[in-house]
Amino acid sequence: MKRKVVVFGATGNLGAYIAVHLHKQGYEVIAVGHRKSDNGFFKDHGMSYYSVNIEKLEDFEILPKEDIYAVAHFASSLPSRYAYDPIDLFESITIGTLNVLNWMKSIGCKKIVFPQTPSDMVKYHNNGSIIPCNAPRHFPLTGDHAIYTIAKNAAVDLMEHYQAEFEFHFFALRFFTIYQYHPNAYHYANFKRRMMPYRMLMDRASKSLPIEIWGDCKKAKEMVYIKDFIRLVQACIESNLPGGCYNCGNGWQVSLEEQIKGIIEVFSPKDNPSQVIYCPEKPDPLQNAFDMTKTFNDFPTYRPQYSYIEQLIDFKHEMDTEPMAQLWGTKDDYKG
Repeated sequence: MKRKVVVFGATGNLGAYIAVHLHKQGYEVIAVGHRKSDNGFFKDHGMSYYSVNIEKLEDFEILPKEDIYAVAHFASSLPSRYAYDPIDLFESITIGTLNVLNWMKSIGCKKIVFPQTPSDMVKYHNNGSIIPCNAPRHFPLTGDHAIYTIAKNAAVDLMEHYQAEFEFHFFALRFFTIYQYHPNAYHYANFKRRMMPYRMLMDRASKSLPIEIWGDCKKAKEMVYIKDFIRLVQACIESNLPGGCYNCGNGWQVSLEEQIKGIIEVFSPKDNPSQVIYCPEKPDPLQNAFDMTKTFNDFPTYRPQYSYIEQLIDFKHEMDTEPMAQLWGTKDDYKG
């Protein structure tokens, strides 16, 4: 009998890839999203789809209850995708997670995978430190992501409670950006809608426009690709460990110079590549690196498979082919 996995947030950026991947790996996937309609996407891919608002306990009544093996809980609002709404962030993340945990308890399912913000380790960011896995959490109380981070950490506290009180297995995966193609190239930063930086660089490269490299070009950051990330989610689902918080990185980082030169290599016309302009006087780029010791030790079969250039090549292929268009629309739907 196939193991049943419920994917909450299945219409979102990460959840859709997780659901499709687990289905291909032989799981019976129950896709759950906030949207009333998935445009027939999941049925066409051999999965069932349920529309549930996780902020409402009564909505869970429509879900299957028998023999649920695990839950991948990737449903919540994101401050980078919508105009700032602190109440919605707290209700969708913290209250929603509590409702998911209560529903799991009621049906006898005790394994959950959850995305955690790296802001709980903010004091290790941008200073050359290696970000530990299990250091005491510490996060900022100001800025456009503060409520999001507070809500996320409260959700992790709830999972720790359910682990201690009810013997749940929880796997909170801490990551920065998971790189993937989505037709919406825009996000909200500092309360304003703008094109995501890496999408802006790809756009400029495709048009042979010059690209500036700011600050210390050797500073590097984690760049995890979606098709590696979904394999880590699967490894968590298949683990018999009690779980905890895990860093999600590659074990290697990509410098700003490598990032931009790679984008030019893959996205610029070969006969007219973008010119690189070095601007060391401008602010330095982001810098971060995870300690991956615990993750690699606890999941010995998991190692990232995509090099940075392979990530970009696959990204461009998905940009050209739009494999999730039935679910998400196309890039033309997000212009303006």
